[in-house]
Amino acid sequence: MIKLPENFIERMRERLGKDFPAFLASYDLPPVKGLRVNTLKISAEEFFRRAPFPLGEQFCDDPACVYVGEEKPGADPYHFAGLYYVQEPSAMKVGDFTNACKKERVLDLCAAPGGKTTHIAAQMGGEGVLIANEIDPVRAKALSQNVERMGIANCAVTNASPESLAALFPGYFDLVLVDAPCSGEGMFKKEPNAIPEWSLENVARCAARQREILDRAAEMTAGGGRLFYSTCTFAEEEDEWQIEEFLKRHPDFSLVERKKLYPHTFRGEGHFCALLQRAEGGTLRTRPFPVRHSAQAEKAFRAFEGDFFESPPTGEIHTLPDGRMYRVPAGMPDLAGVRLLRLGAELGEWDGKRFKPAHAFAMAYGASAKRQIRLTREGAKKYLLGEVLPCDGQEGWCVVCVEEFPLGLGKCTGGIVKNHLPKGLRMYAGR
Repeated sequence: MIKLPENFIERMRERLGKDFPAFLASYDLPPVKGLRVNTLKISAEEFFRRAPFPLGEQFCDDPACVYVGEEKPGADPYHFAGLYYVQEPSAMKVGDFTNACKKERVLDLCAAPGGKTTHIAAQMGGEGVLIANEIDPVRAKALSQNVERMGIANCAVTNASPESLAALFPGYFDLVLVDAPCSGEGMFKKEPNAIPEWSLENVARCAARQREILDRAAEMTAGGGRLFYSTCTFAEEEDEWQIEEFLKRHPDFSLVERKKLYPHTFRGEGHFCALLQRAEGGTLRTRPFPVRHSAQAEKAFRAFEGDFFESPPTGEIHTLPDGRMYRVPAGMPDLAGVRLLRLGAELGEWDGKRFKPAHAFAMAYGASAKRQIRLTREGAKKYLLGEVLPCDGQEGWCVVCVEEFPLGLGKCTGGIVKNHLPKGLRMYAGR
């Protein structure tokens, strides 16, 4: 068994009483992995039929969430195609609480690396407005890459403080998620490096920071809206007591449901979840996103898009001064003053002469492209390694797929498909 901090052991012994031996024994078991099917790209039933590795049973209300065994699903072409997200099972219980609806305005305030963001996006079915924020710039980049991989087109990824967002969006969101930075007690088995960093003082510091984040989240929750709070810790200061103190400070909120998952009662590492609701009232004030148009760039893109698709997707096109182009999700609010990593789906870049499509363009819309190179899972591995492929079809840009699921872009020329998968996303990158 891993060596747990003595203060932690004594706290848990006192808290759990007769259940403590079972809790302690859970640390002799290996960590548990889960997988959530990305229903924006494939139905759960169809994925289960095709799954290239064994899958276990369902563990939450969402039928797309199942256990996986000792395989490495993160190295499979289906993972690169965004067909699923590998996540700690108790962290996926968010879906049982939030039930995000289409056309809602949703904020994931502490979103990296993107597990809960991508889960919510699937619940929203590609409609509504989703803003995924992460204050740490390195983690925000990882969040943006996961949003891109999963083909989410109605999400903006921001790198901002809760305070700056609260000033911009008072009473705006139908649902706010706070997966709060915490002392990480529930991750000791999965991430042993968290053990030396744990202390009673750190628990207190985390609780103070969570209090500030929750207060800002409350400011951004619309009248009648929901506020979801979660941690991966067992500390009452960060969980039950945090919620009780929040309700004292915010009498216009009420507790809908809360749950604590322990590793001896649930096949996962541990989580705390609470759903709160704000009383009706308040007036929504916001400005629409100020779309910046470029007639030349849009003309080039529309010509490319019309040739690339049978029925091109719809939506306003926003062109940045550097030529990068995005399709703005309907209803996206003004994000002035906030560092923006992603605005909906990046389409590509206009260099003043021609349009060049972006990887995100293929991941969001490539399934309906006319020009596709469909590979087997073994053939897809060659593309993911950066190799060129043979091409017998029409020259020009194409979407490279594993079966019918987009992996990225290629360009047919001279009988070969030049590989345009970004180097940082290739199979060997970071592996």
